[in-house]
Amino acid sequence: MTADHGPVFSVQDIPFSTFGSWLALSPVTALHSVSEDIHLVSHQTGMHPVLRLVPRHDGEAVKATVTARPGLLSWNHGDGRMDATFEAADTLRLRGRGLGLRLSAAAAQLTPFSGTYFLYDPIAGAFVFTSYETGRRYRITPLVGTATQHDGSQALGAGERGVTFGEDGLPWEVAVEEYQSSRTRYVPAAHFDDTARLDRQRYDAFVDDVAPWRSSETPAAALAAYVMWSATVGPAGFLRRPSVLMSKHWMDKVWSWDHCFNALALGEGRPALAWDQYQLPFDHQDEAGALPDSVAHSEVLYNFVKPPIHGWALRMLRGTLKEPLGRAELETAYRQLERWTNFWTTFRTAPGSNLPHYQHGNDSGWDNSTSFDRERVIESADLTAFLVLQIRELAETAAELGRHDDAARHASAADRLLENLLENLWKGDHFVSRSVQDGRTWGSSSLLNLMPIVLGAELPVAVSTHLAQKIQAHLTDFGLATEDPKSPLYQADGYWRGPIWAPSTLLVEDGLRRAGHVELADEVSLRFRGLCENHGFAENFDAVTGEGLRDRAYTWTASVYLVLAAAHARRC
Repeated sequence: MTADHGPVFSVQDIPFSTFGSWLALSPVTALHSVSEDIHLVSHQTGMHPVLRLVPRHDGEAVKATVTARPGLLSWNHGDGRMDATFEAADTLRLRGRGLGLRLSAAAAQLTPFSGTYFLYDPIAGAFVFTSYETGRRYRITPLVGTATQHDGSQALGAGERGVTFGEDGLPWEVAVEEYQSSRTRYVPAAHFDDTARLDRQRYDAFVDDVAPWRSSETPAAALAAYVMWSATVGPAGFLRRPSVLMSKHWMDKVWSWDHCFNALALGEGRPALAWDQYQLPFDHQDEAGALPDSVAHSEVLYNFVKPPIHGWALRMLRGTLKEPLGRAELETAYRQLERWTNFWTTFRTAPGSNLPHYQHGNDSGWDNSTSFDRERVIESADLTAFLVLQIRELAETAAELGRHDDAARHASAADRLLENLLENLWKGDHFVSRSVQDGRTWGSSSLLNLMPIVLGAELPVAVSTHLAQKIQAHLTDFGLATEDPKSPLYQADGYWRGPIWAPSTLLVEDGLRRAGHVELADEVSLRFRGLCENHGFAENFDAVTGEGLRDRAYTWTASVYLVLAAAHARRC
């Protein structure tokens, strides 16, 4: 990266987009699917490639070298060049000289009732694609030059449809707009270069806000900030606030624990946006107090939940804010956390039991952890630990609000729950899980069974010391493996059965530090930061090789890097 031009990145890994937009330019067109060509992809009703962008020269499609940086995406082939930038959240500008562009429907369609319909609109003086999948229109307005070819206008069924610019070798420029039904004729807001400069300035302001501490010691900070900035969408559909999606690849949702990590990275520099991230799933808290599993533009799913880390996250978030939350925000957070806690104590604590339970690995966020191999409906030590912290936060918030009786009640409940955790699930040197059905217990080589370290100094010293020793066994050269690498159940690309993940890293690092195991916490932070600096911001990573796995532009990975890097910079 350079200070003048910002971080340069591969569009194969990180989509090119802008803050607030539901659009992106990327060759990733579906789950684990990478096209040879960059596509304009929309995320408003799921991930849908809409238009294919193919550079052309001398009448043929050509392979071009693609360079991406904040505010500008470029294709180069010989002496020819093509550029793209976002003028607004719904408007893309494209230009070329010596290199033409074919804009076509993303794929041939089989029926007149699906896919993309193409026409020329004489009122707007523009070509229009209408997408059945997104329910929106995409208008291409020539600004410099004219179309050298267009075909498939008004065609139904299968067949190529699209428009070509610049194949005559002359300069060309177009605007591509996403809109609902109609809008006035397009007028450029500024020259292309000024448009790109303004978008870059918006990114610069963002990175200066969220990572003012960055230096040569934190070389991935600018790119981490770009991953978050470019994955942020404006309010639309069920997402009622500006929302940092997990990715503008296929993980284009907000899950009800992922959002906490994004909030933490934004707390100091963009507190209003951080509060929005924290609130996102609470906008859909149901009558029982449950949070949805996930929220996207066009769906809210309640079939699973996610772990109650929200008390822990609120404490962490409040520690980053330059100004304290106002009374209204505290009242809101208190009410939400109390209902969320009551869900677990009422609807997820079995009759006769004194511990809450998960109903599936998905509820824990560790979908296929080996802790759930024997049974799925289990009382898990991590869950109880999170609830202890959440109830502690309720007690402290109640005291701040002057609700002293409530504060005493919550403090007593947290004490009892911690006692129940140690009495029922601690077996002298390890935590176990317990069957809700018959009370049997079993251990696991999953890092999940070590997650009670999040309790920090609340744990007896002997307990935290045993946990720290076992955590050390999960620490590879790159970070914390979610399954002990020596376990026969370890899988290099096994999702939660081996790879390194950002959320477990931050939770463990914070717990170790608060428990007094500072050297180990420092090492966990150092190795994860090094992992991101060398291997990017993937959904998860091979614990032995460090290779990035699955989605390669995951915001909670970028967020955790920023949180750990900021804390490291402050300590130095």
